[in-house]
Amino acid sequence: MSSIAAVGESYQKFNPHAYLQNNYMPPRADFTSEDCVVPWKLRCLAEAFATGEIHGHTLIDIGSGPTIYQLLSACDHFEEIIATDYLEVNREVLRQWVQDKMDVFDWSPYIKHVCKIEGRGEQWKEKEQKLREKLRQILPIDVHQPNPVGSPLHQLADAMVSTFCLEAVSPDRLSFERALKNVTSLLKPGGHFLLIGALEESFYLAGEAKLSVVPVSEADVKEALTKSGYKIHDFRSYIMPPRLKIGVDDVSGVFFVHAQKQPVV
Repeated sequence: MSSIAAVGESYQKFNPHAYLQNNYMPPRADFTSEDCVVPWKLRCLAEAFATGEIHGHTLIDIGSGPTIYQLLSACDHFEEIIATDYLEVNREVLRQWVQDKMDVFDWSPYIKHVCKIEGRGEQWKEKEQKLREKLRQILPIDVHQPNPVGSPLHQLADAMVSTFCLEAVSPDRLSFERALKNVTSLLKPGGHFLLIGALEESFYLAGEAKLSVVPVSEADVKEALTKSGYKIHDFRSYIMPPRLKIGVDDVSGVFFVHAQKQPVV
């Protein structure tokens, strides 16, 4: 049985560029097919924000990794976006993207696709600049701590996003549930949480790093959210087709959840 400390140690070998290559380039990022996993994720997020229910001053992204795609539909609905990650190498990749450094991963196909599915006629460069301006803080986080970002935030978040974080840094189901409870403390009562993660995955590769993942089912995720005081508004699952099982993980599928933190009665 792995421990939280062992999980943290294993992540010291995490290679953000290998991770991006494995998961955010073709074949998994095929924008010609809505059946592909990346367009599916982008549509789930776009449709959630299109409801008009999720908005406010501050949105926090829990465990951003080296990616920004999960924030593209969010940036129209919040004044401030806070990205977070455990690893300095990932925070540095995000800082470089905000600063428009040339050697960072090219997110333009993602931005163009989101503009297309949102259908508002927004130019992709405008959305890119908007996100850069609103991504004002990139903070360290440890989801296994009761106060995950260390010093208290100046105000609780109106909404949270998290993609492929909690199950990927938890050695067991109990740790996963505790991590969810910990990050929930950053969200206002009534605030919305958009959560994307892996179904029934036990490992993934990121360069030399082979990272353990706690396998979770749809029922596990729903139970953990209910225990942490959420009402689930939408739950969707994507089954990973054989053509996208490319040896970089053993994921069975992906889940998307739109949940809302219920006020304490």
